[in-house]
Amino acid sequence: MDTARTSSERPLIPRTVWALGFVSLFMDISSEMIHALLPLFLTTTLGASVILVGIIDGVAESTASIAKVFSGYISDKMGRRKPLILLGYGLGAISKPLFAVAGAPMLVLGARFADRIGKGLRGAPRDALVADVTPPEIRGRAYGVRQALDTVGAFVGPLIAIALMALLANDMRMVFWLALIPALISVALVVVGVEDRGGITGAKTRAPIQLRDLKRLGAAFWSVAALGVVFTLARFSEAFLVLKANAEGLPLVFAPLVLVVMNAVYAFGAAPAGALSDRFSPRFLLLAGLASLVAADAVLAFAEGLWSVFAGIALWASTGR
Repeated sequence: MDTARTSSERPLIPRTVWALGFVSLFMDISSEMIHALLPLFLTTTLGASVILVGIIDGVAESTASIAKVFSGYISDKMGRRKPLILLGYGLGAISKPLFAVAGAPMLVLGARFADRIGKGLRGAPRDALVADVTPPEIRGRAYGVRQALDTVGAFVGPLIAIALMALLANDMRMVFWLALIPALISVALVVVGVEDRGGITGAKTRAPIQLRDLKRLGAAFWSVAALGVVFTLARFSEAFLVLKANAEGLPLVFAPLVLVVMNAVYAFGAAPAGALSDRFSPRFLLLAGLASLVAADAVLAFAEGLWSVFAGIALWASTGR
């Protein structure tokens, strides 16, 4: 009886958390509809080299990583989360038509740059807002709900792209235009569904990174960080996975299947990986992940035929995103 009463009295996940989850879902649908086709759009339609595809992806992802460092600090300084969340998702939506009208790779670079700035700006304030509005006893569930909806979007987006490519006779530009629809839905949900509250007004903040913070980090941290940097060099852009699969015979219409497989492996593997982390040491799991990455790169390097390519993609996805 006590257990039943405790369960019935457990707080509900706040409306804002559900709104943020669906915001992530629709923006991920939009982004993955484009990203699943973008490498082939760059090489076959715009004539970009594989090297340029890598440069565009590298600039975009590094931009997002740098923006993440400062966005949380800025939202704390402002005392509000929603403005940066709205700006981030707004930049993501505004960038979508640029992919559709691009006549040269540099415009795609600009679009990716704007999109990734938006991603970097919205990430930390969004996660902080989840904590702000959620009672401590259900914060884990709240983060899980938001991440689950995000993962659904990453899985559904490429499937929609496949269907549209079949219906539109491989018209990638039209798929990019249609990707604007879920992006606009995402922004609308931020406007009408997200409440900016949590009592952070006037909070004392400081710069996100200070030299004295770095001095407090021990040798163990820096050794793991250095190892991570080395192996990050082996974790190349997802764009090359799409190009590899296409080179081994994957038809253009099914190019988004690469991201479908990646996101499926990641989604279904996350829970077992979490369970393993409770049973084995972090060192063992780190080494296992690195071994999987090495194996994935080796399989992809020598792969001949689609079955071996997708085996490499599955291994690659199992190491995380």
